[in-house]
Amino acid sequence: MSYPALILDGIGKSYQIGQREPGAEGLGGALKGLLSAPVRNFRKLSGQGDEKELFWALKDVSFEVPAGQVMGIVGRNGAGKSTMLKVLSRITEPSEGTARLRGRVASLIEVGTGFHPELTGRENIYLNGAILGMTRTEIDTKFDEIVDFSEVERFLDTPVKRYSSGMFLRLAFAVAAYLEPEILVIDEVLAVGDAAFQKKCLGRMKDISHGHGRTVLFVSHNMATVRALCDRCVMLQGGRLVADGEPGEVIDRYLDMTMAQAGKVYDLSNRSSAWKFGTGTAVFTRLEFANQSNFVDRTSELDLRCWVRAEEDLAGFRIAVIVHRLDGNAVGGAFGPDVLTLKKGEEAEFKVRMEDFQLAPGRYCCELRLGRGNPTDGRTEYDAVFDVFHFEIQPETSADGAAGYWEPQWGPVRFGDCELARVGA
Repeated sequence: MSYPALILDGIGKSYQIGQREPGAEGLGGALKGLLSAPVRNFRKLSGQGDEKELFWALKDVSFEVPAGQVMGIVGRNGAGKSTMLKVLSRITEPSEGTARLRGRVASLIEVGTGFHPELTGRENIYLNGAILGMTRTEIDTKFDEIVDFSEVERFLDTPVKRYSSGMFLRLAFAVAAYLEPEILVIDEVLAVGDAAFQKKCLGRMKDISHGHGRTVLFVSHNMATVRALCDRCVMLQGGRLVADGEPGEVIDRYLDMTMAQAGKVYDLSNRSSAWKFGTGTAVFTRLEFANQSNFVDRTSELDLRCWVRAEEDLAGFRIAVIVHRLDGNAVGGAFGPDVLTLKKGEEAEFKVRMEDFQLAPGRYCCELRLGRGNPTDGRTEYDAVFDVFHFEIQPETSADGAAGYWEPQWGPVRFGDCELARVGA
């Protein structure tokens, strides 16, 4: 009988929502706050303190995970997934409830978590291993495998602050996976890797769990990956656990909920670090789905608007749109030329139009990327936003009035009608 690798009992995590008083910034604001502190403390003791609004990122979450199980965690942005992983990784303490874990935990929640930018790749392997409780001998034993997997041997003695985001990610994942913790925690951070690297990571996670009996907690918006990799899946909504069971059933419920709650306007100005990808040289601040309805036909146009802010002068970048089915599988993409420009601190609105994309009936969503270059000459991603602009392609009606139909296994692309002619007629 398998023992529980982790037990969550009534976990809750709250954050205080407050506003700065006018003039609270700067030296004057700091002095004002210092002088008024005794008054505030007296009011608290006398029960007259101002009531503060609490935001519960997690509330009353309870479940057990047996050793060796791969558990997927799904939910919309802001559902509490990353907060829960941070509680499990001991990055933050819960406000209520208890979390009991058996064994060492390795976390890959943000690119380079636990890395020091001034240290080299070699030094960070030993630093991260020590943080995980490994001895130098244990790290030495796995060192060559870590370097081989990460593919950064040439730059191993270079400070990691000079690594690209892809190099950083490869090394961070290799350290987390090859130091063989009892529990491996992976957030959506793998989405910034290329397809070959993601495949390599997923293969390693399968080997860790099924080959070595270790436990994996995996957060992803890619439902196809969750369905293929995980033995079990839970869904969070508004910080609460709303589904727990077989991956296919939980994912179907999540997709139904996602389509029902699909929004048209996305404010990205206050994204947490867990939602950010790329270098941050330029970022999306707002997105808008400009179509009148989320229900369109396959020859319709998709009109999108996005607001971009530059953190430095930029000349020659592009916006790309990748379309996914709601199960996470990519259908295709549209890439603009590297011709956009912005000045440092400037924010501008851009219109993106996709025409005649010939999708089969079904539900889809978009991923937007901001960057420059190409895989051949080198590519840099400034920012990326996933799981937005949900829409549904409606079944068609043929000329004779018969309703069109489509089976999901036929694929996501609907070609034009075939020309038919009887031979010899």
